[in-house]
Amino acid sequence: MILNAQNIRNLFVGYKAAFNLGFREAPTDWNKVATEVPSVTAENHYAWLGQMPALREWAGDRQIKQMASHDYRIKNKKFESTVAVGRDAIDDDTYGVYTPLMQEMGYGASTHPDELVFALLKDAENELCYDGQPFFDTDHPVGREGEGGVTSVSNTGGGSGTPWYLLDTRRALKPLLFQKRRNYDFRSLNRLDDDHVFRTDEFLFGVDARVNVGFGFWQMAYMSKQTLNAENFNSAIAAMQGFKSDEGRPLGVMPSLLVCGPSLRDKALETVKAERNAAGATNINRNAVDVLVTPWLG
Repeated sequence: MILNAQNIRNLFVGYKAAFNLGFREAPTDWNKVATEVPSVTAENHYAWLGQMPALREWAGDRQIKQMASHDYRIKNKKFESTVAVGRDAIDDDTYGVYTPLMQEMGYGASTHPDELVFALLKDAENELCYDGQPFFDTDHPVGREGEGGVTSVSNTGGGSGTPWYLLDTRRALKPLLFQKRRNYDFRSLNRLDDDHVFRTDEFLFGVDARVNVGFGFWQMAYMSKQTLNAENFNSAIAAMQGFKSDEGRPLGVMPSLLVCGPSLRDKALETVKAERNAAGATNINRNAVDVLVTPWLG
């Protein structure tokens, strides 16, 4: 290829098309468990998390509730991936071998939220949520001092095996948050007079973004390391449906998604998709929830 400004621009257009193709065609699951939240500053402050106000009969003046303020923040982080294409490869018309690499870069950018979201879910028993407790914990404080007192509530079933998760994903705010400050952007250093090109004789192509992940309401999620079977599945559902607000009212939590890694795929499908259980009786949990098996929990 003759190295001139127009041909280099055409090269970038071709690479960007490959990137976009990889980005569009990548299968993603993060938005099944996380809500995308826009960000316009270095970090978002989720002071309102934990508040689920209920309606009451309007008799007399409105009753204004002073909501507790939580200091839960998600700070945006920068991520990037960059590859170099040597000038000689363009001179020798071998630049086309890099096209699949650009498509793979698009795939990686598209699935990056999956990587972040499910890594957070996997470590959620160690990472703190809005109430200062680990997201999956045995003693989340529920209630208010002087208004019936504070009790400890668990959203984990214990155990020592491979974890599985029940999530209520029907509401506007899902259990996890994907915060986006700057979207994934494919860019390049592709001018012959760029400093890097002059010094190294190579062109740079890369993607970058400013994003991060965090937790929503812990009440929308339950983790168990017990054996994934009907008994423990039913216990998890009962626990979630029993969650209440600080005022003591039922939250109406209804788990809708069973999430696990590949090693529990057979147990998950057997528990909630099989027509009959191991004893041959009707499986009363069939289609009680959807199943999401993700390699990011492997």
